[in-house]
Amino acid sequence: MAMDRTPPQWLPPTAYQPAPAPAPPPPARPRSGIRKFATPILLGLLALLKWGKALLLLLPKAKLLTTSASMLVSVGAYALIWGWKFAVGFVGLLFIHEMGHYIQLRREGVKPSVMLFIPFLGAAVGARSLGGSALAEARVGLAGPILGSLATAALIPIAIATNDDFWYALAFTGFFLNLFNLLPVVPLDGGRAMAAMAPWMWFVGFGLMVLLVFVWPNPILLLIVLLGGFETYRRWKHRKDPVEGNAQYYRVKPLHRLLVGGVYVALIVGLAVGMDLTHVVRTFDDA
Repeated sequence: MAMDRTPPQWLPPTAYQPAPAPAPPPPARPRSGIRKFATPILLGLLALLKWGKALLLLLPKAKLLTTSASMLVSVGAYALIWGWKFAVGFVGLLFIHEMGHYIQLRREGVKPSVMLFIPFLGAAVGARSLGGSALAEARVGLAGPILGSLATAALIPIAIATNDDFWYALAFTGFFLNLFNLLPVVPLDGGRAMAAMAPWMWFVGFGLMVLLVFVWPNPILLLIVLLGGFETYRRWKHRKDPVEGNAQYYRVKPLHRLLVGGVYVALIVGLAVGMDLTHVVRTFDDA
């Protein structure tokens, strides 16, 4: 039975009209340029006030994190060629070598920056200066090979006690590393020593590096030649200019030159002997 939907006569017709749709909300007012940029800045300032003290406490540890991370990268890179065991030992010897520079920089009153390891290029300790004179630069340069050579020499008793070729090979590589750094060309340690002994030896060292590039083509040697050539030219050109104290920088007493030369030659002889003692003759049967 159909229902009668006709409105009663006593009700007005509008009582059954549908309710009107709600009005749309007013459009959001776009933020002004000032508010757009001021809000994140204000939030950043509030966060800085809240956590700034903690960040300041972590800043000194950033250098340690950078050094550790670069060491791990270097270990991984060297491990691809020599294996993990040798890579860890080699990077450890690099670290001790660089610690020699770091310690001497502090003794010279220079605040070193972060120690950075670069795979297949070694490591470096940054500093704004190497001391106030060529003699100080020579001390900083020779401190790395001195400490590095002592650490490498400590491996010889272990090699003898274990009779393991691994320790002989690691020691041989450490001696070679320090000996290579004594080549008289900047920016190697030997070039730093020549600043106090005889700056003209930079050209001899540069010639040796160029010869090595032709005899044993290597991208690392090529990079050292490029850096050494630029640095040698720059320093030789300005060695007597009264700019930044360079005229006084290279004035070293004869006795000090003799002492630097004695340490330099003693290191070369000692490292050559160390390489001879730790050299392992390999044959095809050993492979």
